[in-house]
Amino acid sequence: MSNGQWYPPEWPDRIRALAAGEITVVVPRRAATVMLLKDTSEGAHVHMLRRRASMAFAGGAYVYPGGGVDERDARQVRWAGPSPAEWARRLGVEDEASAQAIVCAAVRETYEEAGVLLAGETGDSVVEDTTGDDWEADRAALVDRKLSFAEFLDRRGLVLRSDLLEAWARWITPEFEPRRFDTWFFVASLPHGQRTRNASTEADRTVWIRPADAAAGYDRGDLLMMPPTIATLRVLGRFATAAEALAAAAGQDLAPILAQARLEHGELVLSWPGHEEFTKHVPSSGRTGPADPADPTGGTR
Repeated sequence: MSNGQWYPPEWPDRIRALAAGEITVVVPRRAATVMLLKDTSEGAHVHMLRRRASMAFAGGAYVYPGGGVDERDARQVRWAGPSPAEWARRLGVEDEASAQAIVCAAVRETYEEAGVLLAGETGDSVVEDTTGDDWEADRAALVDRKLSFAEFLDRRGLVLRSDLLEAWARWITPEFEPRRFDTWFFVASLPHGQRTRNASTEADRTVWIRPADAAAGYDRGDLLMMPPTIATLRVLGRFATAAEALAAAAGQDLAPILAQARLEHGELVLSWPGHEEFTKHVPSSGRTGPADPADPTGGTR
């Protein structure tokens, strides 16, 4: 039975080209994504977006809100919660500015794509309503990069609540991809009073879904996902509440996970260390599609 593993048809040729030294490896861009949770009578649900099929990366795939770091995210910002120095240690980065930029990207992208803002007027409060024309104007300015996140917080008299986030995982796009991301996955709980909405031009659908149900949809081949998404969903499905997941975050390994391609018995084997379910076997020569013809293919995120 096929599953929903995202596997673009051009990957085999790109893997062979990488092995032959025909590809210049692109330095991955830093990014952040947030697994936003809320509790219901049926257990914890996670917020997911389905990317438009026309997108240049992971089109048609279900993902979490997220995106790339804006270099301005490293500038001075109104801040509450664990310090950038503490975050640097947790995220495994070299300096405070880098850690701050990654955390800011997580909060900013969640607001840009889901309309949810992890910020408050004080270090122990959270805004409850981010709707209205004035809020939408500011959100659009953030998306267009006409307004930095620091400027947005200053304008609103808000502080970023870094204590509302917990780091969960880190995945790096394979070296044979032309667009690469070094992505930190975070987990957070939907703030009281706020509601998600599809604020992203990159998504055609949003859902609140139990992680176990999303994983089951992937296993049936109904929901298309990249390895990092389904891998994190499988772990999230172990927790009955958002609080349990947040409490478990400290024990999650943030060692970066990078796909590896190796030659084995005349085949190129694509694998993600520690995640054997995603392993693919690719002919070492010839131009073919996915090794498993039952696998669905899609665009890219």
